[in-house]
Amino acid sequence: MKFSDLKDQTIPELTAKGRDLRQQLFKLRLQQATSQLEKPSELRNLRRAIAKVETRISQLRKQAA
Repeated sequence: MKFSDLKDQTIPELTAKGRDLRQQLFKLRLQQATSQLEKPSELRNLRRAIAKVETRISQLRKQAA
């Protein structure tokens, strides 16, 4: 996910996307705990994607204030 993809989205859309990403991260962590995770790098990619979404949400909230 690129940060430029998040530029046009609204806060509710970003929150929903963040929720979905967190659910995916939870599932991957369960797979990791049961030693079924094939790509450990996916955990890092998801954490970074969540950080990008959260950063964009705070930027939008700051602009609105």
